Amino acid sequence: MKNIGYLAQDISILHRQYYKDTRSQFNQINLNPTAACILLSVGDYENISQNKVARLLVIDKGLATREINKMVKLDYLIKKNGAGKTKVLTLTDEGKKIVDTVQKIRSQWWEDRFAKSGITPDSPLVSSIEAVVSTIVNPEAE
Repeated sequence: MKNIGYLAQDISILHRQYYKDTRSQFNQINLNPTAACILLSVGDYENISQNKVARLLVIDKGLATREINKMVKLDYLIKKNGAGKTKVLTLTDEGKKIVDTVQKIRSQWWEDRFAKSGITPDSPLVSSIEAVVSTIVNPEAE
């Protein structure tokens, strides 16, 4: 059995394979997988700030801004001024439809991978990974 240090490498392999396998589906809706994750975050958190999206996804603020601006032009997102320099994001009606599509793409990929490996969605592995991610995106919750 490999030591726990290989976990990051294995997760990275999953991440790259997910992007590779879903790229053409996301291209059909004018998104890349990063933009899709941003849309999902906006869908999960009503009136979320642009900076909070970047922190949640652990991505560069510049990348988040570029992707968000593209999605505003696609009429998937609305960007409004919040307190101070904060930009608050909400989904448009079209964005809500696209979020549904993104969720289906993502869920189907994982269902296929789980079926091939014999792992079930209620596996302790899933909740363990969620717990570790939570300490990264919500450090104050520790």
